[in-house]
Parts: sequence; C-alpha cells; structure tokens
Amino acid sequence: MGTPLLSAPELTIAMATLPQWSRDGDAITRTVQAPSFLAGIETVREVAAAAEAADHHPDIDIRWRTLRFTLSTHSAGGLTSLDTAMAHTIDGLLG
Repeated sequence: MGTPLLSAPELTIAMATLPQWSRDGDAITRTVQAPSFLAGIETVREVAAAAEAADHHPDIDIRWRTLRFTLSTHSAGGLTSLDTAMAHTIDGLLG
C-alpha cells in the first residue's frame, strides 16, 4: 500500500505551513524568480538532488529565470505527505 491521500483538514493544516505554495487541483505549485538563468539551473540541480534522495520528484518548468515546481503523488492520485514534505525541502533550499 502506498502513501495515503491527505484529507481535506490535513491539507488545510499542511498548506498553512506552506504560504509560498498554491493548490492547483491535485497538485501544489510554487513559482520563483532566480537572479539569473545559471542561478536558476543551480537551484534546479539542488532540488533534483534532494528529490532523488527522497525518491519523490517534482515536475519542474524552467523559463529563463522563472522556475515553477509542481508536486503531486501520481501513484496515489493526488496530494500526500510526500508532497508537503518535499515542498518544505524545496522551501529550505530556496531560503
């Protein structure tokens, strides 16, 4: 059995601890501006390393200096504690 979906109350509590993130259907997203293209690529590299270590990988969209991270547990069909934990990890890396 995989990681269970967060209930509505659990998701409300989790999102209160992630003020930079927004709900987008069965996912949460955060968009940031990097100071330069290369700084953005380095940020993506750091997030990728953390995601690999956690075995939970975000969708990442790179548009010049704009980075958009999207988290959802596809195998569970929505948001789980894996997503909120990875969001906190990303927040820590972004500072």
